[in-house]
Amino acid sequence: MMLRPIDNYFLQHSEPTQSCLQFLRGHILKLDTNITEEWKYGMPVFCYKGKMMCYLWVHKKLHQPYLGIVQGKHIEHPDLIIEKRAKMKILLLDPNEDLPMDKINTILSQVLAFFTH
Repeated sequence: MMLRPIDNYFLQHSEPTQSCLQFLRGHILKLDTNITEEWKYGMPVFCYKGKMMCYLWVHKKLHQPYLGIVQGKHIEHPDLIIEKRAKMKILLLDPNEDLPMDKINTILSQVLAFFTH
């Protein structure tokens, strides 16, 4: 059976990055029934009612997984990094540590609020 590109993306990473990304994938999809997963721009993107909301990726220089927030300029959190992007912000994660779920949930709830208001 051929894997979809999106499934292959998650499986291509070594541990512990793979488990970190897979966990976040499931967590994001469980947040709201209106959230769907799509393969766009060669990466897994999560959409709310068809609008791009966030994505999962691995930082090229730091080799750390991160949660990318598409409308990051509208989301305020001290741990979100803008780097050289115009609107997107990212939350770097350490796959060797327990994920900061309170922080992740705070950011994702702000993202959902942006799309539902």
